[in-house]
Formats: sequence, structure tokens, C-alpha cells
Amino acid sequence: MTKGDGAMLREVFEAALRHAMPAGRFEGRLPERPRGRTLVLGAGKAAASMAAAFEDAWDSPCEGLVVTRYHHAVPTRRIEVVEASHPVPDAAGEAAARRILDLAEGAGRDDLVVVLISGGASSLLALPAPGVTLADKQAINRALLLSGAPIDAMNTVRKALSRIKGGRLAQAVAPARLVTYAISDVPGDDPGTIGSGPTVATASGPDEAFAILDRYKIAVGDRIRDAILANAETALREDRGDFHMLATPMMALEAAAEAARGLGLEPVIWGDAIEGEASAVGAEHAARIRAAPVDRPTLFLSGGETTVTVGANERGGRGGRNSEYLLSLAHALDGQPGMSAIACDTDGIDGSEDNAGAWFDASLVADAARRGIDLARHLRDHDAYTPFAALDRLVVTGPTFTNVNDFRAILVR
Repeated sequence: MTKGDGAMLREVFEAALRHAMPAGRFEGRLPERPRGRTLVLGAGKAAASMAAAFEDAWDSPCEGLVVTRYHHAVPTRRIEVVEASHPVPDAAGEAAARRILDLAEGAGRDDLVVVLISGGASSLLALPAPGVTLADKQAINRALLLSGAPIDAMNTVRKALSRIKGGRLAQAVAPARLVTYAISDVPGDDPGTIGSGPTVATASGPDEAFAILDRYKIAVGDRIRDAILANAETALREDRGDFHMLATPMMALEAAAEAARGLGLEPVIWGDAIEGEASAVGAEHAARIRAAPVDRPTLFLSGGETTVTVGANERGGRGGRNSEYLLSLAHALDGQPGMSAIACDTDGIDGSEDNAGAWFDASLVADAARRGIDLARHLRDHDAYTPFAALDRLVVTGPTFTNVNDFRAILVR
């Protein structure tokens, strides 16, 4: 990748990130001031930055509590911020979820409850249903993460195991007025899937949860199945309150496209809801690029959420879905001239590593060969982080304090 192309790819990624931030997005969407308190509750990787942005926009007193991922807190004036584990829940998340539910249940008829939800809330609001332990939720969550299940399937199971998700937080808020603001990290922007929909009615029931567990061969005993059946009776079935979307994957891609035009590139958006196995999507995109007629520098943009399935007999290496997608794309293009690409998670963390993602250009394959790095082997081992780190191709941003999921850009000259 030439220096100019590298700077361009990073610039369009940063344009997408800026557009996904909550600052300035509450204006024109604020509710009327209540006669009683304004209580702010929330969860997700962007929960702290959303709380800070709400405080800036709200010209009246407010109080409350939000939980975000470790190292994702930002300063707030009146809303308490606590941190917990993601993607596997921990005791801190359980304690925070219990406090949030207690606060919601204490809201009165004259109060306004503002709920801030973003990606990651499913793990951070870790309040197990009766009959389910935190250890149960941790084990099932780990199995789901390794299974390759798409986010909507995972969140269907998470709702079935939760005392607070699947609209149960909205029920606790009644009779107070409820307004929810969300930053979407899910394909299709389904409000019930974002953070497993703590304030959104759910149409799914125990049969859907059981079918997903069976499909992905996640064994649970009769105790868990009985708990899911009993918990189904507490799910919210009719929406209540207002729901506002502050940022979505498509909004971020459109901002990236605008930035690309400013750089003299022709943007093409393939879609914001691309799912599938990361390595398979990478190979498919390589084939699409080869078949695409290009007569000027063109930037192909896409979002969504791919998955990585680690088989029972596979060891699994370091890296996340964006790095694996990019390694598959690079391997399939095999050093074809004029190709460069970047793939990152917009929350700044790809999987469980310290990078947002990675980038490559046509020199990657030759550079790897000179260093004795077998890209195909690393791809088979789900170990994309290692070669990109060795070849100095990682993208490291630190926490971005937002999350609209995968960002991919392929530049073709």
C-alpha cells in the first residue's frame, strides 16, 4: 500500500467513526421535561459516551447509572458510570444490571426514564433469570461465541436467560415515561436485537431459543430449559415508550462514502448487513472485486457482522473476525496489483486483542513470503492477528466509545 492509499483508507475509517459518535445526536430528539425526576440508565460499549452526550444536551437535572466495557468509561457529571466484562459477562456486570433494574423499579409515574443502549449491552447487563446462575450464562455465552452463530441468534438465547433483557427493563420502568436511544451494531438495525432489547417487545419464545441451542450443539440440562420456559412468561410482548436510533452502520458507511468522494475516489456501498463466516466473506469479496469493472479509483465499502467458527477439534489462535476476513481477502487476491484494504471493528477491539483490525496492500503476500510467514496456515488456524502484527499491518485505535460493528473498505486502482 502506498502511503497515500494508506492514509486514504484510514481517513475514511475515521470519518465513519466520527459519524457514529453520540455527541450532538440528541438535539431535536429530546422529550419534554418531566414533573418528576429524569433517570438515565444504560449499557453498552458506547454507554458512557452516550451518557456524557445526553448530559450535554439535557438542560435539566438528571441522575442514573450506565455500565460499559472495561476501559470504555468517559467523564460524566451526574450519571454514574461503572465498568464490566465483555464479551463474557462477569460479577461486575451482574451487580450493575441488578442496580439498574432496582432503579427502574423505583421510577414513579411523574418520572422520565431514559435508556441508552449500544452494542455490548447483552454481555454487560448480566442479570440471570431465576434458576440460571452467572456461571451458566458465562458458559453458554462462551459456547455461542465459538459456535459461529449470528448476533440475532445469540441474542435470542441471551434474552431467554435474562431478567432484564427482552423488554423486561421496560416493564420494570412502568408507569414512568420511557424513552430509549440506541446506537445500532446489528445487521438490519432491529431494535430488539441491539443489546438484546431491554426495552423492546420480543416475538421470540422458548422454542426459538431451544432451536438455536440445538442447532449449534450447545448442550444445556433440564434445569436451564425449565428456567427458560418459566422466564418466557415475563417477556414484554407489546412495545412501550419511544425509541430513537442515534447512529447505524449505514450512516457510518455513508459518511465514509462522502469522505471517499472528497479524496477523489468513487465509493460503492455493498451493504451494511453482510453476515457469514469471516473467511468465506473475504473469499467472496475477492471474487467480486476481480469481476467488478473499474475505470477509476474505486472504494468498495461494507458493514455488518461476520462470525468465526472455531471447531471442537480446532485450537484457535489470536485475532477477531475483521482480521480473519482481511487475511482471507488478501490470501485470495494473492498480491494482485492495485489492491489495498482495511477491515476494523468500530468499537476499536477486534475480538479480544488490542487492535481494531488490520490493513494490507499488494505487497503483503511477498512480504510474508520473505519472512517465512505462511498466510494460509494462519488462516486455517484462525490466527490472523499474528501475521498482521509481524508484518506491521495492525490498526490500533484504542476504545472508540462507539460501536456500529464491522467496517470494511477495499480500494481498487
